[in-house]
Amino acid sequence: MQRNNFTEVTEFIFLGFSSFGKHQITLFVVFLTIYILTLAGNIIIVTITHIDHHLHTPMYFFLSMLASSETVYTLVIVPRMLSSLIFYNLPISLAGCATQMFFFVTLATNNCFLLTAMGYDRYVAICDPLRYTIIMSKGMCALLVCGSLGTGLVMAVLHVPAMFHLSFCGTVVEHFFCDIYPVMKLSCVDTTVNEIINYGVSSFVILVPIGLIFISYVLIVSSILKIVSAEGQKKAFATCASHLTVVIVHYGCASIAYLKPKSESSVEKDLLLSVTYTIITPLLNPVVYSLRNKEVKDALCRVVGRNTS
Repeated sequence: MQRNNFTEVTEFIFLGFSSFGKHQITLFVVFLTIYILTLAGNIIIVTITHIDHHLHTPMYFFLSMLASSETVYTLVIVPRMLSSLIFYNLPISLAGCATQMFFFVTLATNNCFLLTAMGYDRYVAICDPLRYTIIMSKGMCALLVCGSLGTGLVMAVLHVPAMFHLSFCGTVVEHFFCDIYPVMKLSCVDTTVNEIINYGVSSFVILVPIGLIFISYVLIVSSILKIVSAEGQKKAFATCASHLTVVIVHYGCASIAYLKPKSESSVEKDLLLSVTYTIITPLLNPVVYSLRNKEVKDALCRVVGRNTS
């Protein structure tokens, strides 16, 4: 690849929400509020699951790992996005862009496979409750968490070096962070290999977890339907409702964003989708798991009551 034929690009500028003009201040206030709520919600979940011994179970261990991952995930993207809404044309170096993309791919993949691990946990709890504590041992939980993070690191190593080996002739990224396709569009050279890598990684990271979660829930539903009492069925479904809600939103947005044909892409739609999975979804996790989960609410009351007494 002959990089010398092109003017060397050393930094990028995010186009972000510049088309919104005077409404950018409003967006800043809205996004900042959501970001603060997201950080507070995830920190509360991590703290509560650590302090309250009633939540020292595999399900809440995975939830605390997801909350931790979501916290770092938003830290990688949102502060920079908020800065660009106030200070226009803020540059980011090539190294900074590569670093942001590396953490984005790693953590996004990690989140996908943590949700899969949580689905497996619900499957074992409902379909094989007598062996639950044996199967979901501390070693198994640690293995699933390490496997999720390891998969994220592998995907990032496949993606990012190949991306930043390209030559770039554009400097304006039509996005608010260094996402894969908006950066790839700035390349001066053929990106066929990168597009194949992108589609392959995206398909693996989205379709494999979706397939595993789907199988888990087919088995879960078949087990629940065998429960004689309506109350027992309702209780079993309730243990899965929070996870299923998050899964549908998370994978729905990710599938539309990364598996749709390139011809259907538009800057406005991509920005809207990106806001959903970088800002809205991380807030959804603590909201769903705290407001819809009696155990978390009870644990929060115990901790607050203990501190005020």
